[in-house]
Amino acid sequence: MSSENENGQGGAEGASPEQLALIRESVRQAKVPRAKPRTWRGAELAKELPVARVLVDKGVLHLDRYFDYAVPAELDADAQPGVRVRVRFGAGRHRVREGRREGGGLIDGFLVARLAESDYSGPLAALAQVVSPERVLSEELLGLARAVADRYAGGLADVLQLAVPPRSARAEQRPSPEPLPPPGRPEAGSWGRYERGAAFLESLASGGAPRAVWNALPGPDWSEELARAVVATLASGRGVLVVLPDGRAVARVDAALTSLMGKGRHAVLTADAGPEKRYREWLAVHRGSVRAVVGTRAAMFAPVRDLGLVALWDDGDDSHSEPHAPQPHARDVLLLRAAQDKCGFLLGSWSCTVEAAQLVESGWARPLVAGREQVRGAAPLVRTVGDADLARDEAARAARLPTLAWQAVREGLRQGPVLVQVPRRGYVPRMACANCRAPARCRHCSGPLEAQGSGAELRCGWCGREEGAWHCPECGAFRLRAQVVGARRTAEELGRAFPAVPVRTSGREHVLDTVPGTPSLVVSTPGAEPVAEGGYAAALLLDGWAMLGRPDLRAAEDALRRWIAAASLVRPQSAGGTVVVVAEPTLRPVQALVRWDPVGHAVRELGERAELGFPPVSRMASVAGPGEAVAEFLRTAELPPGAEVLGPVPVPVTAVGRPRRVGAPPPGEQWERALVRVPPGSGAALASALKAAQAARMARGGGEAGVRVRIDPPDIG
Repeated sequence: MSSENENGQGGAEGASPEQLALIRESVRQAKVPRAKPRTWRGAELAKELPVARVLVDKGVLHLDRYFDYAVPAELDADAQPGVRVRVRFGAGRHRVREGRREGGGLIDGFLVARLAESDYSGPLAALAQVVSPERVLSEELLGLARAVADRYAGGLADVLQLAVPPRSARAEQRPSPEPLPPPGRPEAGSWGRYERGAAFLESLASGGAPRAVWNALPGPDWSEELARAVVATLASGRGVLVVLPDGRAVARVDAALTSLMGKGRHAVLTADAGPEKRYREWLAVHRGSVRAVVGTRAAMFAPVRDLGLVALWDDGDDSHSEPHAPQPHARDVLLLRAAQDKCGFLLGSWSCTVEAAQLVESGWARPLVAGREQVRGAAPLVRTVGDADLARDEAARAARLPTLAWQAVREGLRQGPVLVQVPRRGYVPRMACANCRAPARCRHCSGPLEAQGSGAELRCGWCGREEGAWHCPECGAFRLRAQVVGARRTAEELGRAFPAVPVRTSGREHVLDTVPGTPSLVVSTPGAEPVAEGGYAAALLLDGWAMLGRPDLRAAEDALRRWIAAASLVRPQSAGGTVVVVAEPTLRPVQALVRWDPVGHAVRELGERAELGFPPVSRMASVAGPGEAVAEFLRTAELPPGAEVLGPVPVPVTAVGRPRRVGAPPPGEQWERALVRVPPGSGAALASALKAAQAARMARGGGEAGVRVRIDPPDIG
């Protein structure tokens, strides 16, 4: 027989007080359905979906997760997925997805979802504020940001800082224009010069998703050809995203698009536009008013609707690599977008990177190239001056410029402007064979060998092993030399040699966009070459060893890319265009320039990297920081099978008062760096392991400045 006590709980006849207490406790702890809380500290909550899942903008890996908050009734209408919110988040009592704060400051975040209930059983703190009802974070953009964060072992909040520009209230209040109807299909134009150019354009206009690596012919037509690909995609009713290396390239494609289809059909996203204008343009894209975007690196996340094509020009340019965490490369972001949106992909350049060659070799993309007759008809004549020529040349010994270069300048100035490319100062030399100039590499890991001082033993820049008995595997020689570094007084020398000719300079301090087609000398650093009206009559590519001799895995590829970029601004050989390159003519990059065959050079580089286990065939990550912190990090990281740790080795100290490079140690501090290399197919596992180790270290209070992790570092030597 049973009865009920005053609390309504059932008891058992004859039960002892201890048994009754156990029964009451078991009933109290039973998993019975809970009523959903309708108030929070007296405030009314939303009746439907009262829980908001929020990504807080903390930017630390151990908090790279979502947190749940209660939605007050007064914020119900505006608190929709994708809006910016402010929540309380500070030091003290906090659990994952709890959102409970007795104190703490307000921080920004994104509301990513509304839920009926939280999987946390405790009370939830309420949203403090909906910053704006504008839903700036779509599901597609959130998915892309998560994929980029996983690819680069970074935090989702860091990626969203790159993807969503800062808010401008005035820009949000201005209505975006009504979308214009799709333009008509463009003519093939100069795309007809390529073997599959017209078919590529037709596929885009018909709603297809072709993927191509485009080796553009020299000359100024690349911007118009890229614009025609944009118009063809828009004609199919889909969106387009084009990412370019700098503002000058953006201006050229912008002008070509405006010429083809008028104003108002595309948006330009660059940092130079200013925060309000940039955010206004971004909103027009996000709202669907504009379906085409042209911009620099930051535009790689632009929320273009119904993507039909993503395009990248000159993927080897350093500016495509984001300096802020997690430091993604625009090429990889666009590859993720092409896979996510199942859209077309176009990777174009005058040259060809190893990554581009890998896309073609794997069958993921098709080559888009011109026939050899077209290449010979568009390219200038390339002549070389090697060490043997310089040794016999009195003019070269006296003035650093060989006789052939003087003759090319003199002849070119009769027809128009002459370009002189001078390597930047500050390139660090690496060691090479004194006989055949082959780079000196470690026998263990194939890293670059370095000499720390005069008479010092050689040491690998990757694994740190010393090399006491080096000999050249190419020619068998035993002597080494440090490569040539930079150029001296080039503009002054040329100005004295040609006093009646104006001399213009273009470089870091002042970059020219264009120069007139009248006779003049234009001295430029690589990447800052202005476009000449009608093309340059001639070009000199000086001190080739300054670029070939850099301690960088990409030295040969980058030197060829910069040479071809300069030579592409020169008139064709049929119009008298001549290029003189001062570098050993037997070297592979020089031969590739003479033959104008950057694709063949990239394919051979890819084959060699596959044999040696170099990126992009393998995947690499760098771990840099104080020596003890790096060692502890590597001990705790659960690296995937087959991972190989190279190093650590000391990182060059940044002198106090000198500019600090991205990822370099603070001035005066001694850091070490280790490289982690994994075989093909293990890149995702490597990123996941390093991200987990970094998050665990930060959770233990290791601090953000202790160890820096970078996936696929561009400067591995």
